[in-house]
Amino acid sequence: MNNQAEFVKDLVTEHGTNRESLLPILQAVVEKDRFLSENAILKIAEETNIPAADVYGTASFYSFLDIVPRGKYVIRVCKTITCAMKGKNQILLALEDFLKIKLGDTTPDKLFTILETNCLGWCHKAPAMLVNDDVYTELTPNMVVDILSAYKAEADKE
Repeated sequence: MNNQAEFVKDLVTEHGTNRESLLPILQAVVEKDRFLSENAILKIAEETNIPAADVYGTASFYSFLDIVPRGKYVIRVCKTITCAMKGKNQILLALEDFLKIKLGDTTPDKLFTILETNCLGWCHKAPAMLVNDDVYTELTPNMVVDILSAYKAEADKE
């Protein structure tokens, strides 16, 4: 049995096989592997006895459960009206310009992915973005360049 299969089996043992357990299992796989592969979805379906289509449907419904590989740093820009009114489009342009990729893409070195997401809960400090689990608010295009430069420098050290 491979590591992923063992990991899924352990998660199912820990959380159970009912539908309420599906989300924590999916979240744990994403936390470990950075996305849900087809193999992971099939293994979760097999271990929980939940149809693979239902597992995939749940995984694809939630924007934070990635079903395709992403970069090491996933940038999620809030797309609410508040963030839009406070400069979200300029933030996206700064991200795309700095990383030389478009919204939805991953850099060739697999370091960064740019995505939009629904409300991050920081409307009072818009525009906002997440880089993995780190929240950044009241952004300006210059701040975005500084933030990403720090992540690049961190990655270069590793």
